[in-house]
Amino acid sequence: MSQRETPQEAQRTTPDTRRQEQGPASRHGVVWALVITSVAGFMAALDNLVVTTALPSIRKDLGGALDDLEWTVSAYTLTFAVLLMFGSALGDRFGRRRLFLAGITVFTGASAAAAMAPGIDSLIAARAVQGVGAAVMMPLTLTLLTAAVPAAKRGMAYGIWGAVNGLAVASGPLIGGSLTEHVSWNWIFWLNVPLGLALLPLARLRLAESYGSGAPLDIPGTLLASGGLFGIVYGLVRGPADGWTAPLVLTGLFAGSALLVGFVVHGTRAKNPMLPMRLFRSRAFAGINAASLLMFLGMFGSIFLLSQYMQGVLGYSPTEAGLRMLPWTGMPMLIAPIAGILSDRIGGRPVVAAGLFFQAAGLGYMAHAATADASYASQLPGLILSGIGMALYFAPAANLVMSSVLPKEQGIASGANNALREVGGALGIAIMSSIFAAQGSYETAQTFVDGLRPALVVGAAVVALAGTAALAIPRRTLTPHPTNEPPTDETSTPSLETIAA
Repeated sequence: MSQRETPQEAQRTTPDTRRQEQGPASRHGVVWALVITSVAGFMAALDNLVVTTALPSIRKDLGGALDDLEWTVSAYTLTFAVLLMFGSALGDRFGRRRLFLAGITVFTGASAAAAMAPGIDSLIAARAVQGVGAAVMMPLTLTLLTAAVPAAKRGMAYGIWGAVNGLAVASGPLIGGSLTEHVSWNWIFWLNVPLGLALLPLARLRLAESYGSGAPLDIPGTLLASGGLFGIVYGLVRGPADGWTAPLVLTGLFAGSALLVGFVVHGTRAKNPMLPMRLFRSRAFAGINAASLLMFLGMFGSIFLLSQYMQGVLGYSPTEAGLRMLPWTGMPMLIAPIAGILSDRIGGRPVVAAGLFFQAAGLGYMAHAATADASYASQLPGLILSGIGMALYFAPAANLVMSSVLPKEQGIASGANNALREVGGALGIAIMSSIFAAQGSYETAQTFVDGLRPALVVGAAVVALAGTAALAIPRRTLTPHPTNEPPTDETSTPSLETIAA
């Protein structure tokens, strides 16, 4: 910000106009922004599921019942999902790079505290603080990347960013299991510390500062969204363990739903709401968010159960199971950048929709192939299909989110999309675990398969529904509108919601 530029003027400056003031983005600047934001997103996404395969080892060292140890997963999920939109709003108001640095600092410090935790209670507390840092850091990765990358190259950049994040989500059990099996469970947290320490100076020196609209913080909206998401996510993550009729679970679900209804009403009436409900009038914004919610619901629940299937039924170690899932989990690194380039050329809608239908076909195939003694070769086609689908989804999905709103609203859009994905993941684990429990059990290999198959069928159906939601996104037009304001006549001039930036 120059000496003559007021804070209000700086906050009204969009990422695109700031880049124009500074001249064309350098090639090295784009590469640095991509590396920094991808690594930060990887750390935040990885810690969603990295603890799951380490729970028995943590219980051996720190004590506590297995149900209590589930809070090491739930505490992170809760704070992460609840504060995502608030974190992005803080970045829009006070500076995205500044808050990004703060988020990395909190996340790195909490990771070190978790690694050194002397007891289960202190580990749970550290995990909750980790979630706070991730909630501030994660949504700002997209807005900072958008600010650094020219519009014509964003599809490819989002593709690489999405590939790294997809790999982190899917490989969490593998990385957690491998470190626990060959080193120590503490290293699933120590892993974040050198990465965080390396990112801090790089982000400070290599990323440009940018702001959102400069609107005042929406305190009522923050309280309604945070309280509503807390109640919903609490009920979802505790329902399978405590029972769906437990008083606290029911209270969380009903109170959370009521608060979210209040948040929606607030977003339609307030002058400067945290999430303007008018954004959902855009078919692009509504379609990609619905697709993201449903995609994560089907994918998270499937990975959660299939990881246990490969270990508990087929007898693989955590490392062996993770390696055998690489055709699924590693495929995004190969295909997502190509899919990002495709989305620049033909638009994100057909690429996302195709990816979701591939993912649904892969899950359906795995449901058919799952038996108590299935060979790896019989599962491989389903893993490959799912991997291709995940790659095609992650590549252009971020592009569709960010190009469906005005530049000054990209922080809001990123926070909302990430929050919906987190809620979708928690919902997927809860729903598919309940289906599994109703149809099967852990008693024998066959009873596990009896529960796994219907759960995977539901997961496939949900992801197919996500593909249908993606088809509701408007087709991309070839000529972008020259201004930052949406045109009034969609039939004669392309709107922002139809342009993949």
